Amino acid sequence: MSKLLPRSIGVAALLATLLMAGVAGADCPAAPAVHVPPPPAAPLNIDIVKRLLRDYHDKDYAADMAAVFAAAQGFVERRAGEVKNPAVVLDIDETSLTNWPNLKADDFGFISDGRCDDLPKGPCGFNAWILLSSAPPIPPALKFFNAAKAKGIAIVFITGRRDAQRQATLWNLDQAGYEGYATLITRPDNDESKTVEEYKTKARAKVEADRNYTIIASIGDQLSDIEQQPGINGGRPECGFKVPNPFYFIK
Repeated sequence: MSKLLPRSIGVAALLATLLMAGVAGADCPAAPAVHVPPPPAAPLNIDIVKRLLRDYHDKDYAADMAAVFAAAQGFVERRAGEVKNPAVVLDIDETSLTNWPNLKADDFGFISDGRCDDLPKGPCGFNAWILLSSAPPIPPALKFFNAAKAKGIAIVFITGRRDAQRQATLWNLDQAGYEGYATLITRPDNDESKTVEEYKTKARAKVEADRNYTIIASIGDQLSDIEQQPGINGGRPECGFKVPNPFYFIK
């Protein structure tokens, strides 16, 4: 996973974009409103941006996540009885599980390798964090998961986490309460896709074809979770729901 911190130029506009709750597709519910921090006073610097991120997480993030998942739940519960073999695709990081302990310990930087033995203090290497299998569930996501499952909807997790991290991810999902999903798709260690969007589009298309699913929704924190890579047939969800993530961006 690669992370990009917002730059000081155009911070307010960039935060508004990353906070955006999006819903894409015909006949999809309107995107719920989210809280956007006020523009920071000049001169801008990275410490001001970090303070905005912490304040947003502590005050408004949970409500914004809940609003998106509530909109998604209303849609999929309605569509469940209208299509054959309905399925929902869920992302994992910052969608179903939160990496906030890692993000906070690393002060919004990205440390790929290295130990993660000093939580809640840092530093904490992201790969080591994943192997701890201790990322907490995001409550609105777990509520949505159980509601969709109760309607007979197949839940497919498609994550940018690699095959080498698959077992740790399976354990983490189990410990977080995600039980009874259809399958977990992790990214091959040697995947040649140029972007996460390309990989996830291909993964949706394959699981759709292999299992004869109708993918009624895809939910994630990145645009790559809900947008369709041009030139790839299949795998397009009826509706894409983007939950807010101002903490990092992945193409």
